[in-house]
Amino acid sequence: MSQLTKTVLIMAGGRGTRFWPRSRKSLPKQFLSLTGDGKTMIQLTVERLLPIIRMEDIYISTNEDYRELVKEQLPGIPEENILCEPVGRNTAPCIGLGAIHIAQKYDDAVMIVLPSDHQIRMPDIFRNTLQDASEIAEDGHSIVTIGITPNYPETGYGYIKYIPDSRKNSAFAVDRFVEKPNLEKAREYLKSGQYLWNAGQFVWKVSTILDDLKKYMPDTYEKLMTIRAAIGTDEYNAVLQKEFRAMQSQSIDYGVLEKADSIFVIPGSFGWDDVGSWLAVGRLQKEDADGSIVAGDVITVNSKNCIIQGESKLIAAVGLENIIVVDTKDAILICDKEHAGEIKTVMAQLEENGRTELL
Repeated sequence: MSQLTKTVLIMAGGRGTRFWPRSRKSLPKQFLSLTGDGKTMIQLTVERLLPIIRMEDIYISTNEDYRELVKEQLPGIPEENILCEPVGRNTAPCIGLGAIHIAQKYDDAVMIVLPSDHQIRMPDIFRNTLQDASEIAEDGHSIVTIGITPNYPETGYGYIKYIPDSRKNSAFAVDRFVEKPNLEKAREYLKSGQYLWNAGQFVWKVSTILDDLKKYMPDTYEKLMTIRAAIGTDEYNAVLQKEFRAMQSQSIDYGVLEKADSIFVIPGSFGWDDVGSWLAVGRLQKEDADGSIVAGDVITVNSKNCIIQGESKLIAAVGLENIIVVDTKDAILICDKEHAGEIKTVMAQLEENGRTELL
C-alpha cells in the first residue's frame, strides 16, 4: 500500500462562550492557556501532532479576526496554511475548504481533522490511534472517526453506535450516529458497551471526503470547486467571500457521515477532555487540599471545591463551596458549578443589550 502524506486540519474558529469572561470574541478559548503549563490549547494541539505530522502539512481553519493570533502563537505554520473563513458555516464547509487546499498541494493525502481546544493526557496513545486510523482510511474509500470510550452517562455529547462483531484492525463499523441523549438514554448507552462519545475527530483521504461531498452535498461541492479554481490567484479572496457565504451551514456529521457507506470508528482511550466549560479546569489542573483550583492573588477561608481565577485584584473567598469565580479587567463571573452550562446565556443577554464590548 502506498504511503500518502499525512496532513491535519485543525478547526479553530469557535468562540468558547462557556469560558466567558476569560474567553472573548477577540481572544477565544483555543488561544488561552487553561492547563496551568503556560501553553495555549491550540499550541498543545499542534505540539502533540509534530512527531507524526510535518509543520508544513498542518492547516488551521479559523476566521480573519484570528489570523494574527494564529501567526503569533504558531509561528511555524506557513501563512498559506492559515485558512480564514469569511463567515461561520459549520463543519462541512470548513472541512471542505481545508480539503481543496490540501488537494491543490497533493494529488491525494490522508487528512486528519481535529478540534483546536481538546485536551489529550496520553499523547503517545493518541498518535498511535491516529496512525491506525490513517492506515484504514488510506486502504480504500473509508471514513474513520475516533470515538471516546465513555466512563459515565454524559448528556452533553453526541454518540456513535458501533457494531461489535465488525472489527477491522482496531476499528469497528459504525451502525449510526445519535444525538445528545437524555440521562436515561445515556445510562442505557453506557451499559450496552456499544456506544462511544463523538469527539469530532475524523480521518479520511482527501479524495474520499471530496467524493462524498460531491455525492451528498453537491451544491456545497460546486462552490468549493469554484473556490479551488481561484487558489493562488488574485481573485481568491473575492471568490472565497462570494462562494463561502452562499454555502448552506451544515455539520459534517449530518451532511456526510450519517449518509455515507463505509464508516469505521476506533475507540479511543487516551485521556480525552473536550474542555467545554470552566468545570474542565477542575479536571485539567491540580486541586489544592480543599479540592479547589486557584490561580492569581486569592485567599480562601473555609472554602472548598471551588474554581477561582484571579487577574489583577485580590479575591478573598470565605465560606464558599462549589462556586466558580473568574475575574478579568472589566467583568467578574460568579457561578454555581451546577449552572456552568448556562454561562453562554449571559453572552446572549449582553448581545441583546448592545454591550458588545464585553463579548
